[in-house]
Amino acid sequence: MAIRYCLIALLSLTPLLADPPAERLKRFNDAKFGMFIHWGPYSLASVEASWPIMGGKKWGISEADYRKLPESFNPVKFDARAWVKLAKQAGQRYIVFTSKHHDGFCMFDSAYTNYKITRTPYGKDIAAQLAEAAKAEGIPLGFYYSPPDLNHAGFRDTSVDSNQNWRGEPWRAEWSTYLDYMEMQLRELLTGYGDLFVIWFDGLDNQRKYDGRRFHKMIHEIQPMALINNRIGLTGDYVTPEQRLPKAIPMKGATVGNVDPNDAGLSQTPPKPEDFQPWETCMTINETWGYNKNDTRYKSTTELIRALVDAASKGGNFLLNVGPTPEGEIQPEFVERLKAMGEWLSRNGEAIYGTTYGPLQQMAGVRTTAKGKTVYVHVYGWPGGSLELKALKGTPKAVRWLGGQAKVGFRSTGGGLTLDVSGVKADPHVTVLAIDMK
Repeated sequence: MAIRYCLIALLSLTPLLADPPAERLKRFNDAKFGMFIHWGPYSLASVEASWPIMGGKKWGISEADYRKLPESFNPVKFDARAWVKLAKQAGQRYIVFTSKHHDGFCMFDSAYTNYKITRTPYGKDIAAQLAEAAKAEGIPLGFYYSPPDLNHAGFRDTSVDSNQNWRGEPWRAEWSTYLDYMEMQLRELLTGYGDLFVIWFDGLDNQRKYDGRRFHKMIHEIQPMALINNRIGLTGDYVTPEQRLPKAIPMKGATVGNVDPNDAGLSQTPPKPEDFQPWETCMTINETWGYNKNDTRYKSTTELIRALVDAASKGGNFLLNVGPTPEGEIQPEFVERLKAMGEWLSRNGEAIYGTTYGPLQQMAGVRTTAKGKTVYVHVYGWPGGSLELKALKGTPKAVRWLGGQAKVGFRSTGGGLTLDVSGVKADPHVTVLAIDMK
């Protein structure tokens, strides 16, 4: 018996799986640009999801009033197909939808709770409609699923104000019932909504309490092509800085925190592919995740395109969030920016999709991506008649301007390259040149 227990202990310390299959990571790394959707009854109050009942008294809504919001939630203008088509117009290659946030409200028809969309005046399964639309339009869909659940008595003592115990109480005997609840709900999502691109956890602090290995194993068994992010106590397939971009390229073992900018394990020069840590940053268009009629601090189209370029130049993905209105529409300020990004990508997408980090990483006003023997140079401020790339190695056979037909001349200069861009018209957001190497 002692030998048996020792073997079990040793097995528990071994990695759950070998490196994820190359195909699973490749389709993620190639996609580069996705749509994040934070939506629920909280949109009625123009407050963030969950945080008003997690120590967020600044929001001006009581827990009791927050809990009553589903009674009035009836997004009669929701059109799943329109959302998915907008994502495609924006050039986004996948969608991640919040199936359940920390408040515990489910935007899918879970059999294990009444705190869900099908018990609202709307009465229909939002996640199911999105899954159907995404399949019809050929765009991969993933689900955000929150391990914290302030509505479940196994997660916390629900007889007290959630502001007191919103982080969960894993020392209580009821904790195991909560983990079982998580498993049952995840099985519903994994078996009832088609092939999923990703399960996007958001575990807040002390993520080890959720027994991530248990859920990684289940996900890989049911949907082996689904990716898993890093917010359930394990690194997963990729890491997720939030509302910011790493200062350099993440390496395996890097501590790229969710919101802490003091990252470690970054490389300012292109690493070997086997040392690279896949990653994705999620970011809002204004300053809030959910719909907030009072938040008009919108990022410009240029800012958003440059964030996408910066992410791609470091090998990462850009997951850009929208918070739909209580009626189920995506507000015009978001639509305008998304369509403009799509227009830019229609000309320059070759330099984003399917690329990896580029050879020049620390050049002011310039970002680079790479694909095969082509280096893409993304120029922010226009240099005038020539552009000098001092440290670019290799011998070009041609240089192309992705935004037009003008010829771009080039000459080698002291171990680098100088491009004649006098015939190139600067793009108002980012101008892209493609250097095809011999």
